[in-house]
Amino acid sequence: MKNPAARPTSSRLVPPAGPQRVLALAQLGNSVGDGAYYVTSALYFTHVVGLAPARVGLGLTVAWAVGSLVGVPLGRLADRRGPRGTAILLALATAAAVASFLVVRGFVPFVLAACAYASTQSGLAAARQALLARLVPAGDRTGLLAHLQSTLNAGLAVGASLGGLALHFGTRAAYLGVFALDAVSFLLCAALLLRLPSVPDAAPVAVRRGQGLVVLRDCPYVLVTFLNTVLLLRMPLLSLGIPLWITERTEAPAWLVSALFVLNTGAVMVFQVRMARGVTGLATATRAIRRSGWVMLASCTVFALSSGASPLVAAGILVVGAVLQVVAEMQQSAGSWQLAFDLAPSDRMGEYQGFFGTGVTVARTMGPLVLTTLLVSWGTPGWLLLGGLMVGASYGTGPATRWAATRRVGERPYIAAGDRAAATPTHPSQLRAIVPLGHRPTRPSCGQSCRRGGTGGRSGTLSAPASAPAPSSAPALGPPLRQPAPLS
Repeated sequence: MKNPAARPTSSRLVPPAGPQRVLALAQLGNSVGDGAYYVTSALYFTHVVGLAPARVGLGLTVAWAVGSLVGVPLGRLADRRGPRGTAILLALATAAAVASFLVVRGFVPFVLAACAYASTQSGLAAARQALLARLVPAGDRTGLLAHLQSTLNAGLAVGASLGGLALHFGTRAAYLGVFALDAVSFLLCAALLLRLPSVPDAAPVAVRRGQGLVVLRDCPYVLVTFLNTVLLLRMPLLSLGIPLWITERTEAPAWLVSALFVLNTGAVMVFQVRMARGVTGLATATRAIRRSGWVMLASCTVFALSSGASPLVAAGILVVGAVLQVVAEMQQSAGSWQLAFDLAPSDRMGEYQGFFGTGVTVARTMGPLVLTTLLVSWGTPGWLLLGGLMVGASYGTGPATRWAATRRVGERPYIAAGDRAAATPTHPSQLRAIVPLGHRPTRPSCGQSCRRGGTGGRSGTLSAPASAPAPSSAPALGPPLRQPAPLS
């Protein structure tokens, strides 16, 4: 049975009034500032601060590596202390980190400020995902995340335009104004988050000495995150791979790089909500991701055909490839959002979302090396290999999701055929209706799972009595800055 609550959210251009709209406004506010920051930061650090480009790249790589590690414990902090208050504090901390760039005058202060910025950004993304999970019903989350992705792109476009004005003037004051705008945007984000209602606490969890971060021992979720990271190689493809391919391997005009970026941004703004409408559970999410793999393979094949063609023909081929690429992006985004929430326990939502969000950082850190080798050095075979890698990762997501869903309920996997996926509970809150009092399925560690031959929990299959209420098609509880999907 379809969840009727899922449709209204994803069929409107603007999220409904209440927490969903406030979350969208907060996303819009800080994405405008970030859009301006993204297009001006490299020139600010090199021309105004006076750092060598290689040092800027090294500092940012170190910063985002630190941020990806810190994001998980900060997400766990949101679980334990409350996502609303944690998100507000991290938004204020991000504003302070951005403001510190205004007084940076050397490499070491730059690295310290960049580490603070990346850490607070990663933690804020995880805390806001946990906050969304507490405030928004499970059936509405993917639709809302589609709205937030569209809002993110709109804010980035506006901010990039403002950053373009700073680049036009090229003065120190113009650059400082951009960083001040970004800092103010996070203050605005914090103020908007204050308008959200207090959220109920998650089910209490006993914290034992040495327990640490449970997500790191959750092998199925780690595997799903890894496969999603492979699929996220599409992100540096747009910002690095395609521009290098156009300028190094085709006769197409260089200005087409900007046109394809505008095409991608506009398509996500207009169509992401519609593309996410059919994703309502684990089965539909994995199907969407499988489709995205094939579409991405078609996109890579089309891009490869642009080499050696005349400028006009190459431009037309590149546009077709870019259209296929953004379709694959929207399908993969919708599916991954659903999996990230549905496979995470409610009491550790921030921790799990923080870990899932590290895929964006890893893809953007490793992506440039992978894509320049495949596309610029190898050419057409590299495109085909990249497409095959996307298909393989997309098909691997299905078995990994079934493994994770099986362990979420002890032994019983979700049914992958059509809407029957809804018939199997995938979250502890649903198990309360069918598990006898005093019997709670456990979430074994990776080592325990391996020793038991790959299965988790108690032996046997949990069966729902005839009187148990049937859960909705969306599980009770299931990605950015330009980290799409995840909120930041």
